[in-house]
Amino acid sequence: MAAVYKSLSGTSTKNPQTNGVPIKKNKQRVLILSSRGVTYRHRHLLNDLYALLPHSRKDAKLDTKTKLYQLNELADLYNCNNVLFFEARKGKDLYIWMSKAPNGPTVKCHMQNLHTTSELHFPGNCLKGSRPILSFDATFTTAPHLLLIKELLSHIFGVPKGARKTKPFVDHVMGFTIADGKIWIRCFEIRETTISKSDVAQPQTNGATDEETTSKAITTAAKKGDSKISLIEIGPRFILTPIVILESSFGGPVIYENKEFVSPNQVRAEQRLSKAGRYSQRSGQKVERRAKKGELGLRTGQEMEYGEMEDRVLFA
Repeated sequence: MAAVYKSLSGTSTKNPQTNGVPIKKNKQRVLILSSRGVTYRHRHLLNDLYALLPHSRKDAKLDTKTKLYQLNELADLYNCNNVLFFEARKGKDLYIWMSKAPNGPTVKCHMQNLHTTSELHFPGNCLKGSRPILSFDATFTTAPHLLLIKELLSHIFGVPKGARKTKPFVDHVMGFTIADGKIWIRCFEIRETTISKSDVAQPQTNGATDEETTSKAITTAAKKGDSKISLIEIGPRFILTPIVILESSFGGPVIYENKEFVSPNQVRAEQRLSKAGRYSQRSGQKVERRAKKGELGLRTGQEMEYGEMEDRVLFA
């Protein structure tokens, strides 16, 4: 039916040109899948991302965690040039692999503080299949590895125009912010509302700060009937900590390594050692207390030994 429509409408199938130079079409497809051992929260997050990315393809779970190069064959099979792989370990930790198949590069990140859309209960909503606006922090331009991560995130989360299952609407924003060496990802709805009479009225500056007075003054500058734009978070939200960047797709030499990253296994081991240290300290104090009571003869059921020069022995 699409070919019949194009032939009847007279549209050309050739690439459009600008000043004799053909415009390169942005073709991005993302393969989303997970490993064995993911929890229900991990699975719900994967479904939320799949709903936000209409140009993505979801596949079954991958049985192996060592032969990740097989993901390149799966991406080629489904005609995808981006891979988003969720690797679960011990039912607690979640690692995310972002790769540009088949030549790379690959970024491995540790995911923390993940919250799905259903558990946040935000009032916002967005149209399924719409395209997002990607907002990157200025910190992404300060280091080469951050520039590479920014480019990879824009390829994965940036829905190309005219992609399959997309709608010609832009109604949500995805924000990528760097703080404390981590990437904070949030999703907001772009809500457009009509200015009411209360917004057009003069603002009361009694007890208001300068920032609030400025925002109210901007609102009063608009006329009644105009629309104002606000951002409402819709979820999901999560935090990514970059670990390593590989040169090729799921392999190759390491071109960047985060020296400040601490494995969650090491964190849990240190917590167990701290608890064990407190327990050994309490045990030592208990032994010392029992020994001291034994010396003083205060322990129940123990007969105290008296010396030869004690009054109880001399005047018995």
